Amino acid sequence: MRVLLDECVDARLAPYIVGYQARTVHDQGWGGITNGKLLALAQQEFDVFITVDRNLSFQQHLPKYGLAVVLIQSRSNRLADLLPFVPRLIETIPIAGKGVVTVVGL
Repeated sequence: MRVLLDECVDARLAPYIVGYQARTVHDQGWGGITNGKLLALAQQEFDVFITVDRNLSFQQHLPKYGLAVVLIQSRSNRLADLLPFVPRLIETIPIAGKGVVTVVGL
């Protein structure tokens, strides 16, 4: 499965998502692209989109994208705050539903 980390997720999290091909928005050269355009691009190459943006589901109509969205709810987007959620994140990636937000975290 191919996983894309949103721009707001600390890019240093990618190597911790073992067992999956994890890339960042910056790896793809997609920095600064608005959420709607980003999700449209992501659905063409990725299976799962990981974010810490709690407003994404209110800003975008996710069912129109063929992409699972995993929201990490943590204190911040700092790597130290995200790392405790990695085991649950890795378990969640293969079962996350397309077009909906699956929450991991607090």
